[in-house]
Amino acid sequence: MKFQLRFGKGTVDCSVPRENLVAVLEPLRIPRGEAQGEIMKKALSSPIGTPPLREIVRPGEKIALITSDITRPCPSRVVLPPVLEELREAGIGDSDITIIFALGSHRPHTEEEMKSLVGDRIYEGYRCIDHDPSDCVSLGKTSRGTPVDLFRPVVEADRRVCVGNIEFHYFAGYSGGAKAVFPGVSTIEAIRANHRMMLEEGSRTGNNKGNPVREDLEEIGRFIKIDFTFNVILDQDKKVIHAVAGDYIKAHRAGCEKLDALGKVPIEEQADIVIVSAGGFPKDINVYQAQKALDNALWAVLRGGVVIWVASCGEGLGSKTFSDWIKKAEKPEDLIERVKSDFELGGHKAAAIALALKKASILMVSDLDDEVVRSIFVEPAENLERAVEKAFSLAGPRAGVIVMPAGGSTLPIPREQ
Repeated sequence: MKFQLRFGKGTVDCSVPRENLVAVLEPLRIPRGEAQGEIMKKALSSPIGTPPLREIVRPGEKIALITSDITRPCPSRVVLPPVLEELREAGIGDSDITIIFALGSHRPHTEEEMKSLVGDRIYEGYRCIDHDPSDCVSLGKTSRGTPVDLFRPVVEADRRVCVGNIEFHYFAGYSGGAKAVFPGVSTIEAIRANHRMMLEEGSRTGNNKGNPVREDLEEIGRFIKIDFTFNVILDQDKKVIHAVAGDYIKAHRAGCEKLDALGKVPIEEQADIVIVSAGGFPKDINVYQAQKALDNALWAVLRGGVVIWVASCGEGLGSKTFSDWIKKAEKPEDLIERVKSDFELGGHKAAAIALALKKASILMVSDLDDEVVRSIFVEPAENLERAVEKAFSLAGPRAGVIVMPAGGSTLPIPREQ
């Protein structure tokens, strides 16, 4: 059987003998009926846990509208217009709205990247700025000791509206909701303090209940009000197929339930070989982002099996700290031990790959130089066909294969779970 997998802004091809194919795992496809605009309009008119946005804001108020950065698949140029229309109908002037890109610990945008994210009309008609982690206001600490430091324009605004998409996150459970603000527009110290809880019980993909990372970041409501959230769920073509709006916890949970119904895919058995694509740009913009698909693939592979990781990673590793940790590690186990005693953002991604290697061998199809791939203790492959040949040489000619064309959006759930 032939497969075409997303890779950067293009695709790569491979074939798998039919008799070896165990399953193709993809999110449930919803036949396109309603247009994206109608889906979003319905969500905004029927929010969960709050009045409609137009009834919350008042003319003259300053609005901080927080959206995703370029490493996220959220189509801000599609998602922002209906929100801006709600604000306009409430009497909010364009000059009273600041659109803020939540960088987290990621690099700033270029002007062209900002324009591509929101479109020329929005970029030229509204103040659009990157979050600056060096210009934050300290509001206290969460019950777990995480410093609540938020970007000054967010704190000083009269109203805060969070926009983004909900997808699986390998330790926060899901993206979306309060995560856009905290730690999305916070300091590196705050992000590090929150993310170090990834090592604790409950911090795993597709889990909100008893997840210390999620519980910690959702304490933000004790310090500052998130007035409204608007989150969308995307299909493999990055089109909006569902939307939720309203309270930053209640609406988020409703969105997570919908994502579970679409993206949690039961499997009868794990396979010797798993071929996983991160899903193309921007999910494979760098190793830092593409790692999430690798983590999801681990749920589908047998212990001692092989994962073929398909991710362009045109911007490299995606973190200087990641690179520094790799340079100092002689073997994967060094990274695992270091993250336990010396947690650093970026380093935690290196440790996550090291943990993956404890379960399976990893072959990587990417645009990275071979020496860079080997530096993260992963074996480079010339192309996807060669990777498949190598995987069969390792796992045997009768090895079962699972293919995950949208690994970042697919969470395999073994039946026993």
